[in-house]
Amino acid sequence: MRLFNKQQLLILAAILLSTGSYAQHPDHTLNPGHTSDITGAPEPYGALPTARQLKWQETEMYCIIHFTPTTFQNKEWGYGDADPAIFNPKKFNALQIVNAAKSGGFKGIVYVAKHHDGFALWPTKTAAYNISESPWKDGKGDMVREFQQAAKQTGMKFGVYCSPWDRNNPAYGTPAYLTIYRNQLQELYTNYGELFMSWHDGANGGDGSYGGKNEKRKVDQSNYYDWLNTWEITRKLQPNASIFSDIGLDVRWVGNEKGIAPETSWSTITLKGNEGKPPMPGFLEDSNLGSGTRGGEQWIPIEGDVSLRPGWFYHAEQDGQVKTVAELFNIYCKSVGHGGALDLGLSPTTEGILHPKDVNTLAEFGKLLKQVFAHNLAKEAKITLSNIRNKQAGSFGAANLTDASRYSYWATDDAVHSAWAQLDFKRPAKFSIVQLRENIKLGQRIDSVTVEVFKNHKWELLAKATSIGANRIIRLPEPQSSAKIRIHVYAPVAIALSEIGLYLEPELKPMSAQNSDVAYSKTNWKASVSTPSAHTQLELKNSIDNNKSTFFETKSSNYIDLDFGKSLTFSAVGYLPGQDGTATGAIEKYELFSSTDGKKWQKIASGEFSNIKANPILQRITLAAKTTARYLRLQNSEDGLLRIAELEVYK
Repeated sequence: MRLFNKQQLLILAAILLSTGSYAQHPDHTLNPGHTSDITGAPEPYGALPTARQLKWQETEMYCIIHFTPTTFQNKEWGYGDADPAIFNPKKFNALQIVNAAKSGGFKGIVYVAKHHDGFALWPTKTAAYNISESPWKDGKGDMVREFQQAAKQTGMKFGVYCSPWDRNNPAYGTPAYLTIYRNQLQELYTNYGELFMSWHDGANGGDGSYGGKNEKRKVDQSNYYDWLNTWEITRKLQPNASIFSDIGLDVRWVGNEKGIAPETSWSTITLKGNEGKPPMPGFLEDSNLGSGTRGGEQWIPIEGDVSLRPGWFYHAEQDGQVKTVAELFNIYCKSVGHGGALDLGLSPTTEGILHPKDVNTLAEFGKLLKQVFAHNLAKEAKITLSNIRNKQAGSFGAANLTDASRYSYWATDDAVHSAWAQLDFKRPAKFSIVQLRENIKLGQRIDSVTVEVFKNHKWELLAKATSIGANRIIRLPEPQSSAKIRIHVYAPVAIALSEIGLYLEPELKPMSAQNSDVAYSKTNWKASVSTPSAHTQLELKNSIDNNKSTFFETKSSNYIDLDFGKSLTFSAVGYLPGQDGTATGAIEKYELFSSTDGKKWQKIASGEFSNIKANPILQRITLAAKTTARYLRLQNSEDGLLRIAELEVYK
């Protein structure tokens, strides 16, 4: 990565000042109604959110929709070689999809206007590979427009994602492509109304068709896209849109595609560059992406992104793997409930609508959220506070804790950094969730909290938490009943707590989705590699032990062989990469062979496991035709570490 010149540094400074996230005290013109304007209010502490970030924090839940020719190819990432003729969804209905999202309690959608395959879902003037070349609506359709209008009709917010990687464009990898990409952003940010999000991700460079050349092109992502100038397009054309990316000008990636933030997840963060470089895509120390930094230099909260299904695109074989309502609620509590937002992936079918299972799950999830948070039990309590700021004025008292306002708050005197709120009920209250909020207009002030209940004539610790921020949900292992509850708050400055909530969630069905695939038993199987040793022989069993937490690893072989002990007839093969959070060793390019005698091998499949490093889920290889064989070989087409948690073979 080259050093920034004077012009680039000026652009960077302008961007950082415009976000407000990179300053200790951002311009109040970006943050109207700042609560420090109230007479006697505490001074703001640390990095503060901008107006656009406050709107994003209030949104809390939105959906990202993946629907391109890739759907019709039954792939996760398109190669850029799909014939536009295959894109013709006969029953496409943007309103059905957006309404389903709204029924789930989501407040916005982000539409993937162009994924890595390069196919633009609007009639762009920048590239021929776009929706006008498809038979859908006789080439006169605009799917971005359809989603934008559906969002407007339903009162949902609208955002877009246009992938910077383009596996079709012949200019990709050259300076000419950057102009094309920026012109695409110009079109999207000019012609589709106000956007609430400008969404980006880190996928870039690799195999592609690139105008029919079928080659591999790599780019320096920290340099090639010239993000400092590219993001200026968003700031100029969509000043209210929050920019999401891995480093995040406004919103940062949580660091996984499970949608779950760590137990401690600060909305403030100090970004660090690798190798001493400034923090930019490609040169980012990502060890604190999920956790953030206590007292960090920037306000950049997390987005937890996860798909409703295992993959981001629709696959019929995953119809039995739609996340359950219980799974979604757990993710909600660990994304929105850890101070961030939940971005749920929706995957329309080839017909252009959501599968009934997806629609039903979203509706049931929305009903659950309404049921859980319909009534705050804390409103029934008499709340006593150990200290109240400017008590005579009455601006910062207990009434602010249950009025459902994010920005009215209980505050303590400047010298009081440890205080408690006690809730007394006429009869024991039964609850399983404690929800807390800070007034984040004054920064993330609270270090930690403890929750206690009065039992057997003494206070007993029930739960504790850190990093409160915009929203903190503490789920208890089981419901509790008590007539006295005390919440003790600790901070380095005066406390500014805006809400206390006590709720009781209903009993939910177990968090497990059923897989429709029927897998063969692995009891008598044997695994082998080209260079066996006593060590590898022992670990080889980990690849077929039905235990996802173990794995087999080798640097000396790029393939693994399975001996079933007898011939099996199978239609698909499953590969699960290591589940320990280490992306290294995950197979990205694969070849699959079968054999009847273990000597003569026949290739039966090849391809790529798209996005496997960010989303290390079970990968399914569906065969073109059923195969009968005793031996199976999974080969990594690229040299390197081979890492396997589990292999499956399906009938």
